[in-house]
Amino acid sequence: MSFAKEPAYKHGQLPRTGVLLVNLGTPDAPTPSALRRYLAQFLSDPRVVEIPPLVWKVILHGIILRVRPAKSAEKYASIWTHEGSPLRVWTEKQTTLLQGFIGEAGHHVVVEHAMRYGMPSIPQTLDKLKAQGCNRILVVPMYPQYSGATTASVMDEVFSWGRNIRALPELRYISRFHDDSAYIDALAASVREHWQANGQADKLVMSFHGMPQRTLELGDPYHCECLKTGRLVAERLGLTAEQYVVTFQSRFGKAKWLEPYTEPTLKQLAKAGVKRVDVICPGFVADCIETLEEIAMEGKQAFLSNGGQAFHYIPCLNDRADWIRALTKLVETHLQGWPTQGAQQPGNHDLIQQRDRALAAGAKV
Repeated sequence: MSFAKEPAYKHGQLPRTGVLLVNLGTPDAPTPSALRRYLAQFLSDPRVVEIPPLVWKVILHGIILRVRPAKSAEKYASIWTHEGSPLRVWTEKQTTLLQGFIGEAGHHVVVEHAMRYGMPSIPQTLDKLKAQGCNRILVVPMYPQYSGATTASVMDEVFSWGRNIRALPELRYISRFHDDSAYIDALAASVREHWQANGQADKLVMSFHGMPQRTLELGDPYHCECLKTGRLVAERLGLTAEQYVVTFQSRFGKAKWLEPYTEPTLKQLAKAGVKRVDVICPGFVADCIETLEEIAMEGKQAFLSNGGQAFHYIPCLNDRADWIRALTKLVETHLQGWPTQGAQQPGNHDLIQQRDRALAAGAKV
């Protein structure tokens, strides 16, 4: 075994604790070539596509990567900002804010972010943390509901990185936070604030990313955790069962996925005489292609073109201060027992100032 890729060890370096936030990923640019690279990595993950590898390789490279990149690039172009991919922008802001909030709480840790697919990669960022002296690392997959296709895939990549490391850091990870009270409170607060400004909709639709039905049958807890998140948010808002519905979006292929599907549900609601719906996506902590294009654009079109009169998309938690506080408490809980208070990291005051500047630039208190 070769350890050639391991970051150089520095004798006498003070040990530090690191926190690594990981989200799904994003292409480098809204172009067919960038999408081809991104999709090739994403759809080659056996955790994501559970089809025999030889069969899937022919389909992926013979059909999907020839057709889908151009179509996906158009979708990404419709939501791309001058700062870049929304998912990357929000994840960077969340990293800065968490660094400041957790520093203010007295913890001297290094906070970095990575993407499961695309850049910055998990191995690249773990190398960066290790080079900074981190011998304890908490990995935080930014998926509230656990799934083998998301949370487990993140840890696959972490463990794969570890095969090239001689002096492995102590590792922990957060597997889920679908029922975390502060996370639920932040979701409910975002809906309540929207209603205070715009009035309440006839129906609240909570749309989660879909998964194949067979994952539920094979024991994946994702479906159950989505339903629990939806129920808890509804309880916080005082909603009856008739006032909200949990749906699943982003179906791919012809196999049966978790139901009810989001877009058909929106069409059915409109045809049934529901005049206004508000849609929130609790499974995403940062706005991305699935929320901004698939829901806020395609979902809106589906509802309005079938007789609906008003469609409102409620943004993800993004840089809301109540969400970052919830994330801070979650991280603090999982750091227990590790030495995080002391002179491990200089410049903590500067990091808090960075947090405050990010809040002033748009985060909601």
